Amino acid sequence: MPVTAPPPSRGWFTQLLLRLHFTAGLFVGPFVLVAALSGAVYAVAPTIEQSVYRQELTAPSTAPALPLADQVAAAERYVAERHPDDTVAEVRPAPEPGTTTRVMFTEEGLLESQTRAVFVDPGDAAVRGDLPVYGTSGSLPFRTWISTVHRSLFLGDVGRLYSETAASWLGIVSLAGIGLWAFRVRRARRKRDLVLPDNRVTGYRRTFSWHAATGAWVLLGALFLSATGITWSHFAGDNVSTLRSALSWQAPTVDTALDGSSASASGGEHAGHHGGSAMSMGSSTTTPEQFDQVLAVARDSGVRAAEVRIRPPATAGTAWTVEEIKLSWPVAMNAVAVDPSTMTAVSEVTWADYPLMAKAAKLGINTHMGALFGLANQVVLLLAALGIAAMVVFGYVMWWQRRPAGARFGRAPAVGALARAPWWGTAAVVVVAVGLALLLPVVGVTLLGFLLVDALLATSGRRRARQ
Repeated sequence: MPVTAPPPSRGWFTQLLLRLHFTAGLFVGPFVLVAALSGAVYAVAPTIEQSVYRQELTAPSTAPALPLADQVAAAERYVAERHPDDTVAEVRPAPEPGTTTRVMFTEEGLLESQTRAVFVDPGDAAVRGDLPVYGTSGSLPFRTWISTVHRSLFLGDVGRLYSETAASWLGIVSLAGIGLWAFRVRRARRKRDLVLPDNRVTGYRRTFSWHAATGAWVLLGALFLSATGITWSHFAGDNVSTLRSALSWQAPTVDTALDGSSASASGGEHAGHHGGSAMSMGSSTTTPEQFDQVLAVARDSGVRAAEVRIRPPATAGTAWTVEEIKLSWPVAMNAVAVDPSTMTAVSEVTWADYPLMAKAAKLGINTHMGALFGLANQVVLLLAALGIAAMVVFGYVMWWQRRPAGARFGRAPAVGALARAPWWGTAAVVVVAVGLALLLPVVGVTLLGFLLVDALLATSGRRRARQ
């Protein structure tokens, strides 16, 4: 006699969320934990750098700033004795009294987008030291090191799969978790227990209370870090870039071509956290005096921020560029291309020229890096990262506490939620899974695999029950 399938269950979606939240958290938890802990350190790295590299970053002289020509010449003399093949790639004038000017040189053996910075006291042109620096944010060795850990574990492109997995799944696990939290709202006797741990209970229930309450507080931070982190990833990041290009959401760049060809200069939105364009290589005809002249032209053309970088032509027939690099709020992103033969501005880009989504992307990236709102930004990121790490630990503790007597591992939520779903529910889940597979290939493949295994286990369980 044939056995009919059980009718669809009203609780199938909750059970699916629970199964997804548990399974994904179990296997992706280590990736998220490493990303969260390294991200917590990266969040406060700018503040740490101020202490670790105080010698290079501070200028003791109180005299008025010398012309950039004198500062660049002092840096060139310093480098000529140590790295005679280096050429000036960029100059960043001291943004405020008591800080140093960075004269940055290309050097063999450094990372892409990394240069050797010579730190010069603008008051007396004394060299305070030299360090490798990275990207638009000017990351010094400590922040570059922790950034590499956070991004790839020093494993190159293979290691980037770890951070892409963590960033992608963090958002999905967080959404599944808040869905489960929302279902608890109707059943909770004390609404306070939804956002604060219940220390009246013990064991598994107390750990669960801490896990759920922490998740409610860090949800927005987790979703934000997931979304912005994905833009740095390999496969998903390429998809995001392609989508932005198709919708004209990319940041505008100045045109540096002087001979009728097309060329542009931009540091890119990620050029402080392992991304962005390579540095200018400088020119053999560049003179220290030109830095003052080019900066004067840029100031007359709308470049007002104290934080700027001045870059010589990358190749013959291209212009100098002066770009504002103020990452804190309010940001300053104006840029000017200057023809060195006439000392006139030939191309300009202002923050107002950025499309709305390019502005949103830039602000999001700066916030993710802890730069947009300074120390407050760093503290919030630190707390969010530590909260995410705590949730991972709470999750594993809960799994251990739920293990049956004598068992090595805890129990997993029951399988079969998708098999008990109505046809439209199954169709919706499949559509979402396929969409994720296309946008986020790493997480999409694993999600489709999870749904398939879940359905197969449920079917196998029903067959055994009939026998």
